[in-house]
Amino acid sequence: MVEESGGGQEKTEDPTERRIKEARDKGDVGKSMEVPSAAVLLAGLLTLYALSDYLLAQFENILRHYLTNLHTIAIIPDNMTVIGRDAMLYAITIVGPVMAAIVLTALAANYAQVGVLFSTEKLAPKFDKINPIQGFSNLFSKQMLANLVKSVSKVLIVGWVAYDEIIKAMPGILPLMDQEPISILRFIAGVSFAIFLKAALIIAMLAAIDYAFQRWQFLEKMKMTKQELKEEAKSTEGDPHVKGRIRAIQMEMARKRMMAEVPTADVVITNPTHLAIALKYDALAMTAPTVVAKGAGIIAQRIKEIAKEHGIVLVEDKPLAQALYKAADINETIPENLFQAVAETLAYVYSVKNKTA
Repeated sequence: MVEESGGGQEKTEDPTERRIKEARDKGDVGKSMEVPSAAVLLAGLLTLYALSDYLLAQFENILRHYLTNLHTIAIIPDNMTVIGRDAMLYAITIVGPVMAAIVLTALAANYAQVGVLFSTEKLAPKFDKINPIQGFSNLFSKQMLANLVKSVSKVLIVGWVAYDEIIKAMPGILPLMDQEPISILRFIAGVSFAIFLKAALIIAMLAAIDYAFQRWQFLEKMKMTKQELKEEAKSTEGDPHVKGRIRAIQMEMARKRMMAEVPTADVVITNPTHLAIALKYDALAMTAPTVVAKGAGIIAQRIKEIAKEHGIVLVEDKPLAQALYKAADINETIPENLFQAVAETLAYVYSVKNKTA
């Protein structure tokens, strides 16, 4: 077994469901913060595009309302409540649909990663978080390096996409001098949408890569040593030694109950030394002969001893003994294909008992 520094075992075993659940209960899960960010960016952008006509119409209505009624709106303290309420209602008609789409997307993105999760473990104060030495060492950790690479990559990619789109749009900028303001606004909106859409798609791809990395990193952190697996198996399934002792006691009790049934048998069929099967038949209560005890080796010898002590007839029949031992368990009736052979044996036993009587 490979040993790590400090005498601990190497964590080479995949985590169990219990270990992952315990980590989840503490709020420790494999998730990427980039996924909700990318999803929110895409959702907001697509919502703005889909509702662009509606949002523009609402903006025009608000602007027309205030410009038309400008001479009737008195900016005095008594009117500020009404003016503020109206302004908020108008703003909600514009911002509300976009905000609703963003909130729902953020919830869905988090739910898709970890499901429903509520834990106060991460909110508990920890003094190591305010330790300046620990904080300084965290600046050079692998996680901080990964975050730095992600941030720089996003800035470079978004900058390159914006630059590329602006270069493509340059030929259309000069003709805007002769266009109406609405045409200029549409041109700017089209270029901006192209920049944001491409950037959002690239960020979404980076988020997918980051999610896969975070899941892998989480599972690596959750890996267990062989000793931890053994300890968990003991706590969940019980100590193997204790379970073995319980099984041994149960088998011994079952064996004693079986031996107590041997005196009630009509015949014991033997191998003759290795197997012993005790059969009982009551024509009024049973549909077929029943195995009340059976065993091999030492148990077979004990069955024969008890049978001799109680005057039970022993019949040596190797093929029948082997067939009964394999085909019928204790307290089970014999199979139909053995009826004839067992009937002949019982007939012989009854004749012996009659002669003895």
